[in-house]
Amino acid sequence: MNRVIDLKTMTVAYGSNPVLWNINATFKKGAMTAIIGPNGAGKSTMMKAMLNMIEPLNGSVTYYLDNEPSSYGKVKKRIAYVPQNTSVDWDFPATVLDVVVMGRYGHLGWLKRPRKADYDYAREMLVKVGMPSFANRQISQLSGGQRQRVFLARALVQDAELYLMDEPFAGVDIKTEGIIIELLKELRREGKSILVVHHDLQTVAEYFDEVVFVNREIVAAGPVAEVFTDAHIEETYRVDHNLGEEGVEDVGITL
Repeated sequence: MNRVIDLKTMTVAYGSNPVLWNINATFKKGAMTAIIGPNGAGKSTMMKAMLNMIEPLNGSVTYYLDNEPSSYGKVKKRIAYVPQNTSVDWDFPATVLDVVVMGRYGHLGWLKRPRKADYDYAREMLVKVGMPSFANRQISQLSGGQRQRVFLARALVQDAELYLMDEPFAGVDIKTEGIIIELLKELRREGKSILVVHHDLQTVAEYFDEVVFVNREIVAAGPVAEVFTDAHIEETYRVDHNLGEEGVEDVGITL
């Protein structure tokens, strides 16, 4: 397989509480992959472990951006991350343009200030996400959908090869969702790899090439056309130990 990330026997815990057990998963290069599962299933934790934000108890995360095995530290400048909207301090005193320019810091190196070209590029990406008139707006004044678009623009200015996004469609309006998915499809056409923690099962077949079902463990993974089945959906959400049937209802599934 033309892979971009391999997870091998990875187990992750918060303190004494295991969140993910024995995760084995391979993510395909040049594809849009959805990571699906109920609340509390470990989807965001899996992504954070990939980004070296959480250290697994055991197992490994290996990158193949150059078709050779690499650690996160060797390729991190080629990876863009869009966190959950709720995990960001939106009261931080910064303008929209400031936040987008932050995506250029990996290219600038330590102690170097952004140049005019970096600000121009950031403004260009704000045009792409439909927010050029918001450049000088404080981020605390933005709606949920506008915030997601700003973070997408910040990811775009990184010129990354791999994009990891944690629920980028959560809480956004239909217009914003359309803008985001079209930009992600454009990135895929350019050969980029995109991993998305996703919650809306109704759009998986329309948006994604690959899907990974997870609930503490990997339930199933592979091409959407083969793996996104009623049986795998039922198996993934039925074993939600934290939420029971409420976890099923929250994502709009009738079992």
